[in-house]
Formats: sequence, structure tokens, C-alpha cells
Amino acid sequence: MRNETIAIHGGFDQDPATKAVAVPIYQNVAYAFDSADHGAALFNLEEDGYRYSRISNPTVAVLERRVAALHGGVAALAVASGQAALHYAFANVADRGGNIVSVPQLYGTTHTLLAHVLPRQGITGRFAASDRADDLGALIDGDTRAVFCESIGNPAGNVADIAELAAVAHRHGVPLIVDNTVASPILQKPIAFGADIVVESLTKFMGGHGTTMGGAIIDGGQFDWAANAARFPAFSEPDASYHGLSYTGHFGQTAFVARCRSVYQRTTGAVLAPLSAFMLLQGIETVALRVERHVENGAAVAAYLRRDPRVEWVNYAGFPDHPDHARVQKYLGGRASSLLTFGVRGGLEGGKRFYDALRLVKRLVNIGDAKSLACHPASTTHRQMTASEQRGAGVTPELIRLSVGIEHIADILADLDQALDAAESGRADLGARRLASE
Repeated sequence: MRNETIAIHGGFDQDPATKAVAVPIYQNVAYAFDSADHGAALFNLEEDGYRYSRISNPTVAVLERRVAALHGGVAALAVASGQAALHYAFANVADRGGNIVSVPQLYGTTHTLLAHVLPRQGITGRFAASDRADDLGALIDGDTRAVFCESIGNPAGNVADIAELAAVAHRHGVPLIVDNTVASPILQKPIAFGADIVVESLTKFMGGHGTTMGGAIIDGGQFDWAANAARFPAFSEPDASYHGLSYTGHFGQTAFVARCRSVYQRTTGAVLAPLSAFMLLQGIETVALRVERHVENGAAVAAYLRRDPRVEWVNYAGFPDHPDHARVQKYLGGRASSLLTFGVRGGLEGGKRFYDALRLVKRLVNIGDAKSLACHPASTTHRQMTASEQRGAGVTPELIRLSVGIEHIADILADLDQALDAAESGRADLGARRLASE
């Protein structure tokens, strides 16, 4: 099935009890056991089924199956947020210590997780000089547990070379983990290019309406944990907390997600609520259509800004002269993301004047909403980073990030035009005041 069909039908046909074709909201905590032996079999992971919604829930399970199908994965785990998904994915590969080798172009909170939070838990983040595979390969050693990238950097806009990063990771016997939030599975399926684990914030393009938080971990099912047991013993060695169960032996291709669910979600509880899963499923039904309009509007906005003398620069990988344009063709089917950045004439102060003057475009830190959204990353999403770390992530003081929505393009451009006028007027007023004071 194609994306548009999977988004509507994936993972669910009808409710067996009522024949309802809309996914029911199973707002439920616990599930009855047929007997003591049945309960024991469920808790021993010997039998499939539901026991407690901190571990699995029927509504959430439909979401997991649908998200896995859209990505071409073998299984998925849905959790409370994209950041929870990242934390679980990193901990799952490195909970006995080690390092994660990463590209430098990261969302600010992800950088904080790798640079400051995980090191206190015995997991070190190593940041390469660039997103080139050779630069990441140079940092991989015997303690490396994964290579990590964002398929499209937020807000840097770089398009990662997934196939090359996968190749260098696999040569060293480690998986490639890819955050696919900005691209979504509509623009890119990283597993098809060699990624082993995909993490996605469902809050963004997948949900699409700015109402519901959620995250997912998708297992590609191709990494051989058993063959690399010396580096990843937790997947193959008997787990004492489950009476000696081996995840690779019992779950095979889905061992990564099974261990995430059984060890991390069960014991630390970053659970996605059934109502949230239902809301995200509603958004996913239209994600393919929405992304078409996002992409169309994003291209129009980028072209408009580039032509405008009030704008100093525009970073948009859809431009033929962009250094990652060839990767847009290879990995995104020629459709550049609607997330773009630019700098207004007048530097930081000009950018602030522009930002404050926006009316239709909302000033907030989300992306992938049906609404057009603007953010000043240096003062918000990347605020915790040093100036040099911000530059490495592609953030400069004047940078404005736009997540172009699905409104009528004429209305989006009209708002940008009036905000640019306001920035220019403020610049002229500032110049006049300076002359008057001399």
C-alpha cells in the first residue's frame, strides 16, 4: 500500500466486538486475565496480549502498527514525546555505558540530552565536526554504541547522507539511529536507505495540528544484535528480570522495540495516553495530503524571501545551488522540507523587529503544524547551547526559522511582507535617531 492508504488503514480493519471502523479509544488501565497461568504467561512475555496500559494499550497499538508501516519498519513503540523516544532509544543501546557518535546539527534539547544529561548516566555524546560520514567514522571506537543523525537538521536544514552514515556505522558493527521528525515518513523512509532505528516526534507533522504530544521508536529489524553480542550483550544475554529471557532469541527482528517496551517503558513509564494516540491517528490520516501543501508553500515562501532585498540570506535545500540539493533528490524525492531559515536585513535587531511584527504566522517553538510558525532558535530552542555550539548546530544570532503551514500562500506571503516592512521601518527609524544624535 502507498502512504495515503497506509495513513488511513494501516494497523486496523475493524473492532472485533462492535465492527466499528473508527479506532476505538480504549481509555483503560488494566486487563482481565483468564487465569493465574494466563497472567503469568503475559508477564513472562511468553504470550501476546494486554495486561497494563503502562506497557501496551489497544488504541496505542494501532498507532504503533500504523507508524511502523509508514516507515517500512517491523515494529514500533509509541511513547509520551519525541524526547522520551530519543532517551529510550539511546539508553536501550548504551545502558551498560558507551558513547553515541552524532552529527553536530541537532535540535537544541537533543544536544542537551547527549551533551549533559546522558553523560551523568554513563553515556557520552560525541559530536563530529560535520555531518560527513568520514567525520563521524573518525570518532567511532570500541565503546561506541550507535551513530546518530537527524534526517533533516532542525533548524540547520542540512540533509543527512543516510546511506553513507549507515555504511560507516555498519562497518564498525553499530546501528544507525535517525531522527526523522522534520522529514516524516512522507518525505523520507530512512530504513530504506540503511537506517536501523528511526525516532520520530509524532507531535509535529504526523499529528499536524499542534494539539497532541507523542513520540515513536521504529525498529527496522535489520541490525543483527546477536552477531554483535559482544558490544550489545543486553539483547542476547538472559535477562534476569524476565527469568532468563533472551530478546534476540524470543523476539528476533523486533528485539530492539521489545526490549524498549519491556525494560524502559514498563519501568520508567513515559506512556502515551489512549486519547493522545487517538488524536494522533486522526492527524496521520491526512499527513500525506498536508505534506504536499507544506512542501508547495515552503518552496513558494523560500523563492519569495530570496528575491526580496529586505532579506540578507535564505537557507533552503530546495534551491539548486544549495550544497545538499542533490541529497534532496536522492532522499526526499526532490521535495524539500517546508522548514527553512533566513536572516532579515539588519541582523539580530532587524530579525527581532520582523519576528515581533508577525500576525498570521505564530511565534512559538513547534514545527509541522497546519499553521505557519516562526521561531528565533538562539533565544529559545537552542538557548542552553554556547555560541560555538549554536554555530555548529547551524544557528546564528539573527536566524529565523519558519515552519511553513498549509494556509493559502497569498495570506502567508502578505504577512511576511508586512513584517519585513516593519523591520525596514524600524531600521530606518534607528538610522535617523543615530544621525540626530551625532
